[in-house]
Amino acid sequence: MKRKRTFVAIGVAVAVLVVAGGAGIAKAVSGSNSETVTGPAAKKAARAAVEAAGDGRALEVEYQDGDSAGVYEVEVRGADGSHVEVHLNGQFESVGTRADDDAGEQSGGNDD
Repeated sequence: MKRKRTFVAIGVAVAVLVVAGGAGIAKAVSGSNSETVTGPAAKKAARAAVEAAGDGRALEVEYQDGDSAGVYEVEVRGADGSHVEVHLNGQFESVGTRADDDAGEQSGGNDD
């Protein structure tokens, strides 16, 4: 009986490693370092970013991918059509903005 549990535990561990490895490969193949933020954190980040940008709509909320300061990176489209990235710390305070270098058309955040 104990041997059977050991084999089951090993099988579960192998399955977890295979799934985790597959996710890493998918991320590497996609060429993306960023991970989309969802839920309440995305909504807070979107509101804070739009406020920091002065106006507009949050199009995408991601965890910061390491190319600048902050925890969150929010793409905001201004009322004039311009795109900026707003970088926020863990308390949803702006730590910088810059012209968006990859103005995507994805949606993820919302400014409600």
